[in-house]
Amino acid sequence: MIIAIDGTLASGKGTIARRIAAWFGLPHMDTGRLYRATGVAALKEQVDLADGELVAAVAASLDLNDFEESELRTAEAGTAASKVAVLPEVRAALLQLQRDFAHQEMGAVLDGRDIGTVVCPEAEVKLWIDADVEVRAQRRHLELRKAGDTISLDALTQQLRERDERDANRKDAPMKKAADAVLIDTTDLTIDAAVDKARAVIEDVMARNE
Repeated sequence: MIIAIDGTLASGKGTIARRIAAWFGLPHMDTGRLYRATGVAALKEQVDLADGELVAAVAASLDLNDFEESELRTAEAGTAASKVAVLPEVRAALLQLQRDFAHQEMGAVLDGRDIGTVVCPEAEVKLWIDADVEVRAQRRHLELRKAGDTISLDALTQQLRERDERDANRKDAPMKKAADAVLIDTTDLTIDAAVDKARAVIEDVMARNE
């Protein structure tokens, strides 16, 4: 079974995906990590983030073991990821890697922004996770402050608005809810309640496919 979990930044999709993967015993890929690593690597190599061919070459040579999780979770890494994700050359370089992961014999859980629409439109389960931008900004701000980042809440809220706009309007594989995806709005939900809702959707699909 392929489970596609898409949604906006800081909506809770990553945590939901990890817990769902653990619950059902499936491998998990955070596809956003691929783009964050590409952005960070490009910055380290002083590659122009608008140069599709050069950034795609960086993406093609990625080894995720070269990165500390903390350096991929900064606001700068998130902004760089959003910028390189608009480049068709970069998306093409990472697309087959994601599809190969999804089509393992036992299936997989993938979270990102275009899994249900572009990477795996054939996924048996599609979830779209979202929340109000102010709530998402507060969650992300708390996470960054714990990591020592001093960005203000107002600046972060503006960054999220800009990123939503950029991700939703890119020409190649824009961020959008698949027509057959189930929406889970986490604005007023605890993470445990959100995971319970996701698990209920998946178990319903599994029961119908038996």
